[in-house]
Amino acid sequence: MIALVRAVNLTKKFRSGSADLVVLDGLNLEVAAGEMVAIMGESGAGKTTLLQILGTLDRPTSGDVYYQEKALSGCKLEELEALRNQGIGFVWQFHYLLPEFSALENASLPLRIRGLGAAEAEQRGAEMLAEVGRAERKQHRTGARSAGEQQRVALARAVVGRPSLLLADEPTGNLDAKTGDTVFRWIEQLHHRHHLTSIVATHNPAFARRCQRILRLENGRLWPMESQEAAQGPGGSQGPNQGT
Repeated sequence: MIALVRAVNLTKKFRSGSADLVVLDGLNLEVAAGEMVAIMGESGAGKTTLLQILGTLDRPTSGDVYYQEKALSGCKLEELEALRNQGIGFVWQFHYLLPEFSALENASLPLRIRGLGAAEAEQRGAEMLAEVGRAERKQHRTGARSAGEQQRVALARAVVGRPSLLLADEPTGNLDAKTGDTVFRWIEQLHHRHHLTSIVATHNPAFARRCQRILRLENGRLWPMESQEAAQGPGGSQGPNQGT
């Protein structure tokens, strides 16, 4: 299968006092187009850092990311900005919605940034809100909505630009079990309906098992996990699969 995104020998270091803190250490990852991959790991293992690098929000200390076989290290800033707006959808643990904006205004914002007219942007935003069951509340301000409703609006915003890659960082981390399950089902539906390639960082073993492949981020590298191992949480002693 053709890889939509590849990470090759990624290393990420942060300066901590007089020493370097190595978060990613020669990490490799290959995700095929259409695949849904779960990444598990302890808090502080580097899941958010990895997703930020894959989403061009941060750069590695060394190594490279390839998106549709194009090395991102050679891209200009405006090229990376266009890729984030058109090719990648983001969902974070915190929704990062504008509370004074309506659900429709939030959902259509990436299209307005892209330069689409208000009418077309709002039409597509309304369609996406309908897909996540929020059509009847599209004019409601998001600041007054529940956490689950806000995360649904964030999902609509992530996919409204018709990206190829969806990056979700603990998208159910702030939700109770029932609401989290509902949100994850919407992620699954959007993944299949829009033919996405999805990488989901999660602490929830049940959600991870619903993905096609589970990887564990530990000691700066990715390791394979079996479903039984995922049920028990991160751990074990298998060797690294380098994300393939």
